Amino acid sequence: MMSFVAGPTDRPLRELTIGAAIASAVASWGDRLALIDRGQNVRLTWEEIGERATALSAGLLTLGLRPGDRIGIWALNRVEWALTQFAAAKAGIILVTINPAYRLAELEYALQQSGCSAIIFSPPFKSSDYPAMVAELLPELGRQGSLRSVRVPLLRHVIQMGEATLPGAHAFADVETLGRNHGRDLLDDIERSLRPDDPINIQYTSGTTGAPKGVTLSHRNLLNNGYFVGDSIRLGPADRLCIPVPLYHCFGLSMGNLACVNHGAVIVYPGEGFDPLATLEAVAVERCTALYGVPTMFIAQLDHPRFKEFDLTSLRTGIMAGSPCPIEVMRRVVERMHLGEITIAYGMTETSPVSFQSGIDDPLEVRVGTVGHVHPHVEAKIIDAHGAVVPRGVAGELCTRGYMVMLGYWNNPQQTAAAKDAEGWMHSGDLATISEDGLCNIVGRLKDMVIRGGENLYPREIEEFLYRHPAIRDVQVFGVPDARYGEELCAWVIIHDGDALSEDAVRDFCRGKIAHQKVPRYVRIVDAFPMTVTGKPQKFVMREVMTQELGLTAPATA
Repeated sequence: MMSFVAGPTDRPLRELTIGAAIASAVASWGDRLALIDRGQNVRLTWEEIGERATALSAGLLTLGLRPGDRIGIWALNRVEWALTQFAAAKAGIILVTINPAYRLAELEYALQQSGCSAIIFSPPFKSSDYPAMVAELLPELGRQGSLRSVRVPLLRHVIQMGEATLPGAHAFADVETLGRNHGRDLLDDIERSLRPDDPINIQYTSGTTGAPKGVTLSHRNLLNNGYFVGDSIRLGPADRLCIPVPLYHCFGLSMGNLACVNHGAVIVYPGEGFDPLATLEAVAVERCTALYGVPTMFIAQLDHPRFKEFDLTSLRTGIMAGSPCPIEVMRRVVERMHLGEITIAYGMTETSPVSFQSGIDDPLEVRVGTVGHVHPHVEAKIIDAHGAVVPRGVAGELCTRGYMVMLGYWNNPQQTAAAKDAEGWMHSGDLATISEDGLCNIVGRLKDMVIRGGENLYPREIEEFLYRHPAIRDVQVFGVPDARYGEELCAWVIIHDGDALSEDAVRDFCRGKIAHQKVPRYVRIVDAFPMTVTGKPQKFVMREVMTQELGLTAPATA
């Protein structure tokens, strides 16, 4: 049997725009609680969300924005983020989600590359002074007349959350007020003209191997992925979903916000940025039934010194995703956080994002050892270096196809063609296997795979083994250059507070238990990993650090 699978199609796709889905949520659950923002102490019903999103949408149109224009949002998890997401969709304005960790040069690139007509941003948060960076980027702001920026020529409007605003900026609340009295007829006409396949969101990839690419997604992409993700964990109006993952990423905006829109569950933001204590408090106080997070977030909660103080018995389900999910961490989450129905999800921004997910009824060994079965209305295959589908159980590149595949990279047809082939298959760059019963297991990245002396080694396999050591809290394995073998293995290890572990002890733990070539030659005990804002460890940074520290040089190759 070959490594090709197709998901069920018995449940039809939702052929709606996001605006129509909001209207449906209001009609179905109008007076029910819809959103809790604990950081801002705001609670809204579905009817209130509908009213405020409509007002904001009409306000944006009154400022002069039109369907197809781009509006950037630069903020962490706040109620205004959700309102902007819904308002932009209602007006057909393409939301450009800007990484809140970006600094000035990255912000400028995103605004320029996407051609933003407006930007909405938040007050300062920790070390990120968003207003100051906007003011530096736009020295023309506040001068008499409309904005004419030298560095971002298409930008016309600057909208600031919070009470204080930069000279020349619109207050977020004022745009809402403007739309309560103007723009409603135009908005009604526009909503009737929108189609599910229209582009509605641009998300920038991390850009670790070059300039970030703007993944362009439609209503159909995002709304349906949110629907099937929520369906997989059986979300409903009785559920409260705690969302500590960032909204600028698909995990927050699609799997989080839109899953709740589709199923009537309550959206719960513990705070603007991830904090393990705030997340534990939100779950306990708000009696959340579902919790999302990347592995490092769950680890931080489990290891928090006050963890035992919180009653987490309301929890039922959730999703761990965003980076490879260690089996031992999954077991701890199930046993200690009452998440007996937690699932693993796999995907990428370019696929809206989820294409595989385990089920809440799957045996624990399936939910901790694989990424589950292919999603509804999705096809997947594993191919070799020549593009041929490989037999079941053989590792190769995972490719997916279906409603969830991106429209393309914004204004980048060359990169689009390199990632999405003529038959619509999205090439993930991930190494995976599909078992005889259709379960998918991610074994590494094509770029992460270590080739030692001609033998392919998969870091994920070695990481899973090292997680068995009781002193190891987290671990990342990657390759570094080696003159003899081409590459050698290196492991960075974080140990639990109060434990002691030497680098030699890590290697000793491996010897005789895994093949000798899989024993890391280099080991470092570290306090933290370099991470993206979404909690993904940056192995390329670790590799650069170790290469420089050890004085290694990559051997010349053909």
